[in-house]
Amino acid sequence: MSMTVIRPGVLSLIQDRGRFGHHRIGLTNGGPLDYEAYSYCNRLLENALDAAVIEISVGGLELRAEVDTFVCLTGAPTPFLVNGEEHPQWQVVPVKAGDTLSVQFTARGCRCYLGVADGFAIPPSFGSAATVVREGIGGLHGGKLRAGDTLSCTAVDRRRSLCLEPQYQPRYQDMLTVRVVPGYQQHLFSREQQRRFFGGPYRVSERCDRMGYRLEGQPISCDSGQLLSEGICHGAIQLPPDGQPIVLLNDRQTIGGYPKIGSALLLDTWRLGQLVPGNTVHFTPISLHTARKALELARRFTLARPLREC
Repeated sequence: MSMTVIRPGVLSLIQDRGRFGHHRIGLTNGGPLDYEAYSYCNRLLENALDAAVIEISVGGLELRAEVDTFVCLTGAPTPFLVNGEEHPQWQVVPVKAGDTLSVQFTARGCRCYLGVADGFAIPPSFGSAATVVREGIGGLHGGKLRAGDTLSCTAVDRRRSLCLEPQYQPRYQDMLTVRVVPGYQQHLFSREQQRRFFGGPYRVSERCDRMGYRLEGQPISCDSGQLLSEGICHGAIQLPPDGQPIVLLNDRQTIGGYPKIGSALLLDTWRLGQLVPGNTVHFTPISLHTARKALELARRFTLARPLREC
């Protein structure tokens, strides 16, 4: 009982919530870049919140169902076809053995998430099925999906047809303001350089990936001298010698020595992962207290929006 990959698309990866507690041996977290879309995919299917799904970057994935089950596609607006017939995103869709599922190319945004009832049954590596290509772990073979891969899943004959109403669905834009909590290395940057950084704008580079989003704009300099390498958190904003910011994401290295002006708010890194090269990013500073309030409000409301039967 499975789904077979016919066409893998540009970049399709098995992801669950991520791999935690292994930084000490050099393994990073992995997991979905857009946790909001991933979370709703599993909520709609009434799965465990850490169930494995497929993260599809840009699009082009085609699968053949070998089992009767239910699927759901969330994230960036993308035509979703079952046997050539288009179906809505953010809604549970039944499929039968022999059906062909096709995720076309994104119209806006970058990543979408395809889940199946009860999740894909992927053996964990270091406690998680999350794929980190750079480390060669997770997924089926430590890399992106390939034509002919078989994704195990269970036969499910009953699921509610839940959907997230349009007014609650995220709107993916080509411009984003990222809230930043200034870090303890902020003093390495002069007031002029800080004003330049927060004045923006920056353009998403062609070299953005799951490790980090490289940005292009006015270079930022600092008086760092020699810094010791240290642990790197999700959202840390590094300034390498060329002065172009890098916002580090899920597949980041676990240590680094470039100076860091601060850390991006987690909620905004989810949206950052939906930007494509050429999109625009601005930064704005916030306090730690404000960041905590924003995260609590998201937990209570954004990630807990009501679902209904369609």
